[in-house]
Amino acid sequence: MIKEQLPKIALGGGCHWCTEAVFSSLLGVYNVEQGFVSSTRDNTNFSEAITLKYKPEIISLKTLVNIHLITHKSTSYHSFRKKYRSLFYVYSSNQKKEIEEIIIALQSNFTKPIITKVHPFSEFKPSKEEFKNYYYNNPNKPFCKTYITPKLQMLLRTFSKQINTKKLPYEKH
Repeated sequence: MIKEQLPKIALGGGCHWCTEAVFSSLLGVYNVEQGFVSSTRDNTNFSEAITLKYKPEIISLKTLVNIHLITHKSTSYHSFRKKYRSLFYVYSSNQKKEIEEIIIALQSNFTKPIITKVHPFSEFKPSKEEFKNYYYNNPNKPFCKTYITPKLQMLLRTFSKQINTKKLPYEKH
C-alpha cells in the first residue's frame, strides 16, 4: 500500500496547548504535534509551536492560514513574543511564497498590520508526553476553559464546516 504524502506546515503563535487544540479540531488536519520549533539564521532558538499535515482537498492552506491568524495575537508585539513567535514555519520556498501571498490578501480583515512571519522550518522537539493533547485530556482545567474553549467556540461560529464537532468536549451552541 502506498502511503499518501500530505503537505506539512508548522505554526507558532500562542501557547502550543492552544494551537494544538485549535488545529486538532479541524477536519482534514492530521498528525498534529506540539512542541518547540526552530528556524534558520537568526531564528534558531526554539519557540512553542505545532507541526501538522493536512489534506488540501478537505481544508485549504488559505483556511489554515486564516485560522492561525485569528486564533493568536497575530498583530501584537507583546512581551512573550520570543516564547510565542508569530510564525509559519515552511518546508519549501513555494509554500513560503504562497503563505506570504495569503497573508497579504487577508490583511484587509485586520485593523492592525499582521506581524506574522514566514520562515524555513529547521528542527522540531516534541513536548513531554504529559503535555500532549493537553486540551482534550483536560478540557475542564481553568486554563483550558479560559483560553482554549473560547477559541474553539469562535471557530464553530466562523468556520463551522471545518470543525470536527464530534471531538469537542462541550455543548455546541
